[in-house]
Amino acid sequence: MKILVTGGAGFIGTNFIRMMVLNHREHKIINLDKLTYAGNTDNLSDLVDYPNYSFYVGDICQPDHVEPVITGVDAVVHFAAESHVDRSIQDAAPFVITNIFGTQLLLDFAREARVSRFIYVSSDQIGGSLLPGIYLRENSPASPNNPYAASKAASEHLVYAAYHIHQFPSIVARLSSCYGPYQYPEKLIPLVIANALEFKPLPVYGDGLHVRDWLFADDACKAIYQLLLKGRIGQIYNVGARMEKTNLEVIKRILKLLDRPEKLITFVTDRPGHDRRYAVDPGKIERELSWRPQTEFEEGLRKTIDWYLRNIEWLADTRSSSYREYYESLYSSRFAVEPTKPEF
Repeated sequence: MKILVTGGAGFIGTNFIRMMVLNHREHKIINLDKLTYAGNTDNLSDLVDYPNYSFYVGDICQPDHVEPVITGVDAVVHFAAESHVDRSIQDAAPFVITNIFGTQLLLDFAREARVSRFIYVSSDQIGGSLLPGIYLRENSPASPNNPYAASKAASEHLVYAAYHIHQFPSIVARLSSCYGPYQYPEKLIPLVIANALEFKPLPVYGDGLHVRDWLFADDACKAIYQLLLKGRIGQIYNVGARMEKTNLEVIKRILKLLDRPEKLITFVTDRPGHDRRYAVDPGKIERELSWRPQTEFEEGLRKTIDWYLRNIEWLADTRSSSYREYYESLYSSRFAVEPTKPEF
């Protein structure tokens, strides 16, 4: 297949492209990425000479950027998105533009190109905050609680509308919280690793008891590939690892693996509307495609830490002046706050 990957210089996109180019050489991969702050050409620089890989700088919101690269492709895997909740709270407009308008534009061009598969990569956050024992299923109503999640939910609806009206061969892959190599350090796990390496305070929102289902990037990419090959069109598939951990559990485990003291943990003011728990039921993809995550959380965390330790220069480059300015704007006023009591 000839596959267009959008947002391939970002976190999951990078891991997916590396898997495809290195392990599935029968496919030709075209990477279209706008190269925002979270996109990094260094992630894929060692692949530039591979005959099954090509890279184009482009914006999915610009028709003249999309049309030339989508013509003649067999499938689209759509990762490109603004993805950080805190940034969406500060300024929702880029999330509406990229995640909603950009997705619709891509759908329109993909229909014209008559692609045979369109995989939209979504998020468990569209289901909102869940009580213990409750799981987001494919037919659960969307209940997003922040602009990022709302934009992803809206895009899911647009993808389904294309299927319903035009019989467009679309599939939604709804991922739980991913971690692994190449993740931009504004997200929890790489942020904690980076700060802990320098013995800097680790900002923990509220009481640190917010729960996420942690999915290793390699497992997420393998699931997406299975959906590309065998997923049923018009369907949503939840992709989760059944590995729920509180943020505090994750942070303490990282500190132990890095031999850093827990006194680095610094509770800060919680973000507005912070969802307490995300959790998906991945039974559908397990039953239909026999997909299972292969990486236990402890193993995945060790692999992730090892990657960052081996790529200290990458980490330093991503934490440039613009990153530090954003970090200060987000956390400087939040330090020295007592943790709150758990409340669902």
